[in-house]
Amino acid sequence: MKEEIVLKPDEALEYVKLNVKEEDVLELSYNRVYAPGDVLSIQTEEEFGEENIIVSLHLNGELVSDVVRVNLNDIKDDLLEIGHITDEKETIIVIKD
Repeated sequence: MKEEIVLKPDEALEYVKLNVKEEDVLELSYNRVYAPGDVLSIQTEEEFGEENIIVSLHLNGELVSDVVRVNLNDIKDDLLEIGHITDEKETIIVIKD
């Protein structure tokens, strides 16, 4: 089953925090970057009184297959789309201001 939803950047981060679990696939499209990967962990860290959502991904690429740690708060204004794939369904989050 495939679902598409439209969210603001802060709402998209809240969706990731509440719905994305380890071993899901997350596809981040931001700026000119497309980074699909298996979720290794999702952490929230507080910095200067602000909650940051940190996602560790094992990238699924032919040329690049590495582990990256992405602070979603740092890229939230550049996010275009987030794909969230689980065993049950695929959700595409389109980011609109």
